[in-house]
Amino acid sequence: MTTSSPSFPTTTRAWILPSSPTGPSSLTIQTLPLPPLGQNDILVHFRALSLNYRDISLSKGTYTRPALPNLIQGSDAAGCVLAVGPSVRLFKPGDRIMTTFWRDWISDGQDVRSFAGSDLGGNMEGAFREFGGFALHALVRVPESLDYREAAGLPCAALTAWECLYDRGDRHVRAGDTVLVQGTGGVSLFALQFAKGVGGRVVATTSSGEKEELLKKMGADVVINYREVQDWGVKVKELTGGVGADIVIDVGGASTVSQSLKAARIGTGTICLIGHLSGGHGEDVPNVWDVRQALCKVRSVAVSSRAQFEEMVRAIEGWGIKPVVDGKIWKFEEMKEAYEYLADGRHIGKVVVDVV
Repeated sequence: MTTSSPSFPTTTRAWILPSSPTGPSSLTIQTLPLPPLGQNDILVHFRALSLNYRDISLSKGTYTRPALPNLIQGSDAAGCVLAVGPSVRLFKPGDRIMTTFWRDWISDGQDVRSFAGSDLGGNMEGAFREFGGFALHALVRVPESLDYREAAGLPCAALTAWECLYDRGDRHVRAGDTVLVQGTGGVSLFALQFAKGVGGRVVATTSSGEKEELLKKMGADVVINYREVQDWGVKVKELTGGVGADIVIDVGGASTVSQSLKAARIGTGTICLIGHLSGGHGEDVPNVWDVRQALCKVRSVAVSSRAQFEEMVRAIEGWGIKPVVDGKIWKFEEMKEAYEYLADGRHIGKVVVDVV
């Protein structure tokens, strides 16, 4: 690594996705020059990078919005500030920061057209690198209670869960509300923690005894093994006295949304569509009429704004929430293997790659 001074690098290694990718094996590690900092830019030394299922889909070329070719991948990272541009006052060298998923989604009520092309790793250079220059408004301070590995998973998974439960335009989750979460991935576990923070009741689905124990330890009130109870949407209704879940966090997509419709509270329930772990097609995908008959609200959630990110950080500090990070340690050079590990579903919580 060449440097212009003892502390400021001029190049960085980064993980790049080429055009026509066929999976994690398509990723290549390259050394790239670091451009000079602008007036409002910040030079960051990343220390931890966190993977999302979106990254897997992008690497396979199956994501709903393919990434631009030859782009640095990844949206989620935490690190420390090395240097700041002349006009930066909010951060200083040594501060710990996190990236934002949407670089330009700054405040609530912002027109989606103003930030739709600013997703890291999709339409803009991402975070899977050692060093990088970022605009001031694209970074958020790390909660003092978290280390880099814990903080790295907040930009996408945690903020998505927060948006599902605390969206400005909808009724917030309240004490006594029932929240249904699916599995032990990042979004589901964060949703569980945020719901319990206000006294919500959490019903969780999972596929194994080991994961069931984790969910109960984290505060889930009821855990349903979906391999044993295939019609788990009906089971949720039974467990709530025929009422259903006030909020359903659907991360499965085609394979789970029909059951989510069965689980949602009639009249006032909300299903938050997050991911498509099973792909976008399936034999049991409901049609528009099925949705109408369920008499609930269905909304698509795509992370949230920087303003909501900062509000979520305050809640994490106030509630003492500790993110669940998978126990497997990955080096920067092992990014492809970390992708495969996540794709195989062997993880519990967030999969994090360390940067030295």
